[in-house]
Amino acid sequence: MSLIRQHNALPKAEIANRTGLSAQAVTVIIKRLEEEELLVRKTPQRGRVGQPLVPFSLNSEGAFGIGLKVGRRSFDLTLIDLNGNVRATLHENFQYPSVTKLLSFLEKGIEALTLGLSDKLRERIMGVGVATPYEIWSWAEEAGAPSNILDEWRDFDFTKGIKSIINLPVYVCNDDTAACSAELSFGNPGHFNDFMYVFIGTFIGGGVVINGSLLTGTRGNAGAIGSLPQPILNKQGQLSSQQLIMQSSLYILEKMLADAGYDGKALWQSSEYWGELGPTLDDWIDKVADGLAYAALCSMAIFDFEAIVIDGAIPVSVREKIIRATAEKISLADTRGLSPCQIVNGTIGGKAQSIGCANLPLLVNFSQDSQNLFN
Repeated sequence: MSLIRQHNALPKAEIANRTGLSAQAVTVIIKRLEEEELLVRKTPQRGRVGQPLVPFSLNSEGAFGIGLKVGRRSFDLTLIDLNGNVRATLHENFQYPSVTKLLSFLEKGIEALTLGLSDKLRERIMGVGVATPYEIWSWAEEAGAPSNILDEWRDFDFTKGIKSIINLPVYVCNDDTAACSAELSFGNPGHFNDFMYVFIGTFIGGGVVINGSLLTGTRGNAGAIGSLPQPILNKQGQLSSQQLIMQSSLYILEKMLADAGYDGKALWQSSEYWGELGPTLDDWIDKVADGLAYAALCSMAIFDFEAIVIDGAIPVSVREKIIRATAEKISLADTRGLSPCQIVNGTIGGKAQSIGCANLPLLVNFSQDSQNLFN
């Protein structure tokens, strides 16, 4: 199923060739997946010698996943099908997240999310994936939230809270790891097997793909580039460090815009268009590119990635400027001993975290490496 997803549709002969399985084994597996309504037959491919080849693709209605994204400025509930199509979505903005707001959002949202599914299709919901920032309570000052409200998240049990509303398996992971899973499953047009994924949101974060599989890490925090300390010179000319999150995140741009007399809150209204933000935006893009170039060089030295994939809750035009600036800064660095690495666009966009967390139950049930996703 992972192979078919990657190629959209494949005939049995091609599946056998790519997997090394016998034709008989592939036939048995395909038959079972058809019976379970996870695969569908496509139009036969004619024009070759012998019998026409019949491609198989994933059945969109074979399975579904629900995703809950806990953001620092919003909650999202998303329902996707087996092919990653968004069937329904709910969104709620707020100044800062609280447990009380989340439970209220879930109470009214879960039922509304699944109204469009028949009873038969509701039985094919594989679980609820949760994407949440790592240690959300550690960033009260940066999020502009009361520390006592964020402290409530320390002891909150997502599994217990969600199962009190809908009795499904619950899978929790870092928000940007979830976004990375969306890129891996439904994007990745370059078919990269090894890449670092970057998501520019309220706080910047990332994910890691190795050998075509999502790497979550022993404690589920692989790819947390936001916490990467970057060496800087302070005003006294002394060497110190500053985490990447402090210069390459959207909340920094909001502050810069406010200082320049712009309405920084416009950033949270849409990830597709911000309007004219003047030289302040250019200054922020340069800061972001500095941080990303440093993070990319570090990761290239450790993992020898094929690509750095950059996405985020930002307009496409802004993302492309960041990619160009990052690539240029890397080209000016001393890269002796490092293999070349492509700096490319992500393909999912601002909803990557929401789609990614809804994808978690599908990955657990249908991924070739499901045992490595959650410990």
